[in-house]
Amino acid sequence: MLDEVRKSLETSPIVKKGEYNYFINPISDGIPSMKPSMLRELTDIIIKHVNLDIDKIVAIEAMGIHLATALSLATDIPFVIIRKRQYGLEDEIEIHQKTGYGSSNLYINDLNAGEKILLIDDVVSTGGTLISTLNALKELDIDIKAAVVVIEKGEGKKIVEKETNIPIFSVVKLNVVDGKVVIEKTIED
Repeated sequence: MLDEVRKSLETSPIVKKGEYNYFINPISDGIPSMKPSMLRELTDIIIKHVNLDIDKIVAIEAMGIHLATALSLATDIPFVIIRKRQYGLEDEIEIHQKTGYGSSNLYINDLNAGEKILLIDDVVSTGGTLISTLNALKELDIDIKAAVVVIEKGEGKKIVEKETNIPIFSVVKLNVVDGKVVIEKTIED
């Protein structure tokens, strides 16, 4: 399992921005196009390894949306998006996120105290987005049953776990070495 994901990641082009190496991939960037079979592969592996006794799947805009959609379709569990745009709804909660490459606000709607959720996102690298999001969800008394990222790069997962005391499930751990993506391990290893 994960053959398509592995192949896609290992052939990802690398773009250097300052000191940061970005890998360009359908999972994290939407380019090149993602095959439905690869999205199905990711969905199946998450269903196999993660507790889905939850009320909602929660994704972070933008690259968590396709993952939440596929997981929702496969499980019949509704999903909600933590958005980058403010709508000004009555229950809206603002989160300030600071990442290794910038800062911005995110907005939570349609989540209530006591709801059991799975949070899903595409990549954890520096951990900034997940730390601020998970801490905000905890403050709202949301019951975080699982936090899942498809791609773990560098030490971001460890940083998030230390700062939030929430275990993070990653499907693939990788690093960029000599201008290439090197997969260190997968959830199946």
